[in-house]
Amino acid sequence: MNNIRRFWSSSGFSSQFVRLGYRNYTHNYSSINNNNNNNSVSSSFLIHGIHVFQCPDAIGILAKLSDCIASKGGNILAADVFVPQNKRLFYSRTDFVFDHVKWPRLQMEEDFLKISKTFNAVRSILRVPAIDPKYRIAVLASNQDHCLIDSLHGWQDGRLPVDITCVISNHDRGPESEVIRFLERHGVPYHYLKTTAENKREGEILKLVQNTDFLVLARYMQILSSEFLRSYGKDIINIHHCLLPSFKGGNPSKQAFDAGVKLIGATSHFVTEGLDAGPIIEQMVERVSHRDDLQSFVQKSENLEKQCLSMAIRSYCELRVLPYEEKNTVVF
Repeated sequence: MNNIRRFWSSSGFSSQFVRLGYRNYTHNYSSINNNNNNNSVSSSFLIHGIHVFQCPDAIGILAKLSDCIASKGGNILAADVFVPQNKRLFYSRTDFVFDHVKWPRLQMEEDFLKISKTFNAVRSILRVPAIDPKYRIAVLASNQDHCLIDSLHGWQDGRLPVDITCVISNHDRGPESEVIRFLERHGVPYHYLKTTAENKREGEILKLVQNTDFLVLARYMQILSSEFLRSYGKDIINIHHCLLPSFKGGNPSKQAFDAGVKLIGATSHFVTEGLDAGPIIEQMVERVSHRDDLQSFVQKSENLEKQCLSMAIRSYCELRVLPYEEKNTVVF
């Protein structure tokens, strides 16, 4: 259960959303040492767990989940539940704290597995961030640096709960560039793979990313083939501006600026075989006006892309994103 699961798939549509917040609790989080991926957790403190659940709707699901946690001495901090109208589907995400000595990780998996079998669950995923390894990702980028640099800084300062195994690009950055100097300081490999229309170097990319949990496209301006997606077999998160489809081709920001656009945005989504048609994880918008020049217009657009991609990665790692029907998502 520790491994990342491919979240998007077929399922049902939205309508009823219940959020239960539990604030009357007291707890102490454990002190955690993360050195070379060896996590040690003090036995005298409660630690944080996350559980997501998807199954056919039935009476008593939430009660069973709550009782499972409470019976082991755990305490629910927040529970998000979504039951689509007329779909007979149940989705939940539960944040809780527990004593890992009294409720060991393997026993916890067995307890949730029993509930999964009882309700014929489609998905039951458990994560304990203090104990489980961070998700391993590779970042793919082209010549634009803003999303790549923001992702690297987010990884460095802990905003993004991931380990970056490598950066892959079809753009050759010089040894004095900010990206290369940063990567060298932190020991992260940079792979320059020059691409052509005839050779996208996908076989080489697959070898470099075979030990990752998911991929991030930080403005990677290459279309990944169906063969690549099937061979990789895990989730890929992409980011792009929301000026499509009105402003296609080169320099869409300049096109939109010249057209007097008043609302700009960014979209982060899963990569599928349809171009920019995967299930959406996060979207952000911002107003622009006649007071913006082209420079401020572009800066606002790039800032949205950075924020939107960062939010999507965090939501994914925190198990907030679940598949809903073929082209939709539940994002708790």
